[in-house]
Order: sequence, then structure tokens, then C-alpha cells
Amino acid sequence: MSVSTVVPVPGAGAPPATRKAGISAPQLLTTLLPWVVLAVLYLVLVLRVPNFLKTGPLSVLLYSITILGVVAMGQVCVILIGGIDLSVSSTMTLTNVVSAYLIGSATDQHLFTAVVVSLLVGALIGVLNGLVITKLGLPDMIATLAMMTIVAGALLIFHAGHLKVGSSPALVAFATKPFFGPIMPAAVVWLALAAVLIVVLNKTTFGRQVYAVGLSRGAAHAAGISVMRTTIILYVISGVCAAAAGVLLTGQLGGMQLSSGNPYQLWSIAAVVLGGTSIFGGRGGYGNTIAGVAIIVVLQNGLLNVLGIPTSAQNILYGLVIIAMLVVFRFGSRQDAPT
Repeated sequence: MSVSTVVPVPGAGAPPATRKAGISAPQLLTTLLPWVVLAVLYLVLVLRVPNFLKTGPLSVLLYSITILGVVAMGQVCVILIGGIDLSVSSTMTLTNVVSAYLIGSATDQHLFTAVVVSLLVGALIGVLNGLVITKLGLPDMIATLAMMTIVAGALLIFHAGHLKVGSSPALVAFATKPFFGPIMPAAVVWLALAAVLIVVLNKTTFGRQVYAVGLSRGAAHAAGISVMRTTIILYVISGVCAAAAGVLLTGQLGGMQLSSGNPYQLWSIAAVVLGGTSIFGGRGGYGNTIAGVAIIVVLQNGLLNVLGIPTSAQNILYGLVIIAMLVVFRFGSRQDAPT
């Protein structure tokens, strides 16, 4: 059987060639829901604090969205094949520390080296994750959890002996300085890469292979798809995205912070799930993940803090929003299932 005849991918987010004709009401609901929720949350935020319509607050939200959006690009890739990458937080922190150390001082002299080395570190972590999962047969969660622990240990060793930190002016400007309204260069690059990822997942043979592996690794292998190669490539993408986000953190923070990547492990997973991608793989995509990313940032960095809600209550409300949207997505997928 050729690659072009793999099992069709049902549901929202599947490549257009494999979708059913038309779109059902439940599908439409789950497609629009993340954007509707985002619009409502931001409207409440603006009504509460009108300043959030101004360039300054918008740019702060946007560079936070950009960093989480970059991490979520990799996370959605592995979740689409039914995997998960728990090592993104440690990878981000490690590359934040490595890039800050290599930059060394407030100059641009070593910026290129710092970026290249950081991305190579992320790629290496992705390769190791992919090999452990495919060659040793370990579950994705266990393999990446082990990698998270290893990287965190290496980070502590590296950080203990290297306290020389810095961030170049060019990196700070790239990550945080608006050049057109609230938009900074990093956001433009992220959106361009997001468009590429969406096209790859929806319009290419590799994208169809990703959805096929997510539906059934056994069936994909029987159809002639290299499950090992696809898995390794996607984990490399996840590692590189996490590393890129770590470098952006160096620009945002102006240096290193030992716990800088910690929140992004759960945030990246939540953003993908809030965007309607199935945690079991085979259904979803990056388009709606962008809305999930923005929901997380508006909730965590905007609305809940502005309303003066205590941290404990913030966590409860944050969890309730996720559960409510998951229930709706679950209902939509059941209604859309064949009878």
C-alpha cells in the first residue's frame, strides 16, 4: 500500500484531502470555541483595564504569547502522534543558561554562536528522546520524563560552575522591542514559522504520515510509513522549538534564570489541548493551538492577575477553564463520530 493510501484522518484538524465533505455542527463548535473563549477573556480584560488596548500592554502579552507559541509548535507535533514531551521545560532552561553564558556580556559578538549551539542542544535532546522511544520501546511520557530529569541534573552541574551571564542588545530587541505597533521581530518570525507548520501538516505527504502515525502506529507501519523516522523528526522539532524558546527567554529576561522554563511544560500541553488537538493523537493541528496559547497567556499574565485573584484561586479557575473546554471537545468528537 502506498503512502497516499493511508487510513483517512477524521475530524477537525485533519488534512483537507482526508476530511469528510462539509463540516458538522459539533466540528464547527470545537473549531470556533478556542477563538470565542479567547475573545471573551480579552474583552473582559479590556473592560476591566482599558489600558490593555494600548501598545505597551499588548506588546507584553504578545512576547509572552510568542515564547509559549514557539514551545507549543513542537509540543503539538509530538501530541499529534499520541506522544508527549515533558522535557521541554528543562530544555528551555538549559538553553536559556547556555545562551546567556555563551553571550557572556551585553554585546552581540557571540550571539550567533550562542543561538546555533542552543539549537543544536535542543536537536540533540530531541534525537535522544526519539531514539529512546523508538529503539527501546519506552512510552513517550516515561522517556521524556527521564530526559527532563537528566537535563535538569546537567543544568545544575553547568550552572554551579558558570555564573557568567548576559544577553545581547540585538537579542533583547528581537524578543521584546516592538517595531510596528505592539509587534516585535520575534512575533513575526514565529507567525511565519507557524504558517509553514500549518501548511506542512495539512498539505504535504509528511503531514499525512504524522496523522496516520497518530491514528495507529501499527497501521502506519503496515502502510509503509517509517514510524521511527517520523517520531524522531517530530521530537527533534520539539527539542529545537524548546531551545529556540529558551534563547528568547534570554532576551526577555536579560540573562539566565535557573527556573525560567518550568511553567512551560504544562502550559505548552494545555495550549495544545485547549486548541482542540486530541491528546491521543491523530486529530487536531497548530492553527487552533495559537488560540490555546493566547488563552493561557491572557489568563495567566493578564486577566487573573489584573482582577486581583489569589494564586490559589487562579489555579482553580485556570483548571476549570481547561476542564470545561475539554468536555465540550469530547462532546463534539462523540457527536461527529460515525454511528
